[in-house]
Formats: sequence, C-alpha cells, structure tokens
Amino acid sequence: MEDLQPIILAMLASGLLAGFLAGMLGIGGGIVTVPILFTAFGAIGVPAEVQMHLTVATSLAIIVPTAVFSARGHGARGALSVAMMKSWGPWVALGAIAGAWAATILDTRALIGFFAVMAFLMGLKLFLPLDDKVIGDGPPRGVFGAAIGGLIGLFSSLMGIGGATFSVPVMTLYGMPMHRAVGTAAVLGLVISAPATLGYMIGGWGHPGLPPWSLGYVNLAGVLIIAPAAMAMTPLGVAAAHKLSHRRLSLLFGLFLFIAAGRMALPLLGY
Repeated sequence: MEDLQPIILAMLASGLLAGFLAGMLGIGGGIVTVPILFTAFGAIGVPAEVQMHLTVATSLAIIVPTAVFSARGHGARGALSVAMMKSWGPWVALGAIAGAWAATILDTRALIGFFAVMAFLMGLKLFLPLDDKVIGDGPPRGVFGAAIGGLIGLFSSLMGIGGATFSVPVMTLYGMPMHRAVGTAAVLGLVISAPATLGYMIGGWGHPGLPPWSLGYVNLAGVLIIAPAAMAMTPLGVAAAHKLSHRRLSLLFGLFLFIAAGRMALPLLGY
C-alpha cells in the first residue's frame, strides 16, 4: 500500500488542478489527468498495449461530473451559447462515439502521438498573439459546422479530453468572446465525455491485462480518486475565469497545452 501512496497523492493533486482548470478554461481537465493517469497506470504495471486506452477512457469518465459542474457555473453567469449547442451538439456527440470506436483499433503509441501533436498545435494557436485575428462573425453552421463539430468530438474522444482544446480556439477564431467560448466548451465537454465513456466501456469489455476495478477501458479507482477532487475545485476555477482578461486566459490555456504535449511525447522519444 505504501508503494501506491505517491500515485494516489499524484492523482488527488491532478484532480484538484484539473477541476480548477475545468472551471477556468472550460476544459474537462483531461489535459492534466491524461499525463498523470498514463504515468500512474504504467507504475502499477498496466501492460503497454492497453495503457493509453485505459488512460483516455478513465479521463473521459472523470470529465463527465466535472463538465456538469463547470457548465452549471458558467451558465449561471450567462456565458453559454445555446445556439452553438443546438448547431454543433449532435455532431460533436457522433464524433465522440466514432473516436471511442477508432481507439479500439489503434495501438498505444498511435494514441500517444496523436495526443502530443494535437495538444502542441492547438496550444501554438492560443499562445501566439492572434487574439484579434478572426475569420468570421460567428462559428460556422450547416454542413461545415457539422464537420467541425464531428471532428472536435472525434479528436477529443481519441485524446481523452473534454473538447475545449479544439472548440475554444475555433470559436474564438470565428469571433466568439473568450469567456463565452469557455462556457460553451464546458457544455460540449459533457456532450463528448458521456457517449465516449460508454463507448470505451463497451469497446474494452473483457480485454485482458486491465487492472482491477475496470469496466472495459474505464478504471473506476482512478475515477473515484480524481473526480471528487476535480468537482470540489471547479467552482473556484469558474470564478477565476471571470476575473481574468481574454489574453491571459489564452496564454494560460496555451501554456498548459505545451506542457501536456511535451509530457506525453517523452515515451515516444525513449524517455
């Protein structure tokens, strides 16, 4: 049990940070929890071939309650776009289901590489001084909007994140105010995480090598340790988001994406 104490403490710490970031940035917290869970599952001897699958699925399960708390907080402050949810929501959900299915046929290294590259690219967009660069007066709808929503759900499901990594940059690029984009992204996190979690449960059911307390690729022990801590910190993150400027939110979001990309790239580089 003593050998597990550092892992449990690291999970608790990641839950607190993930919850704060979920509220402040609209993310589901996966950017934080994925690197921590990946390391923790490796430390307890989870086979490499299922390590990233277990990580991604468990992260998505943690996002479900965190996204609920975050969305409620931002909704109470009027920072949600109902029109965006009606336009993108169904396509985002379909993309999330497709991502959970696709993950079952991809190996761990492919999932790791995908996470690292996508996190870096989206962090680069936010970190550069592009706040005033817009290409439209509102996020696209119709066929183009459906395609973007589907890809956001697909990519997020493959990475184990709530979708704000992609949806916030897209919404701000099309002229949506940062705080409104963050609040809307929190709701999209629930639309992504709930169906994707179910998909990973089904896709990993009975797979050999999974640790105890696993329902398919979702590890309930990780959920029970991280989710309560994340939920406790989410309201504080929401309050912080509405005290920070647009530019500061962008810089913070971009910085965390760079850190997450670097951490996940280490195994691919032999570290």
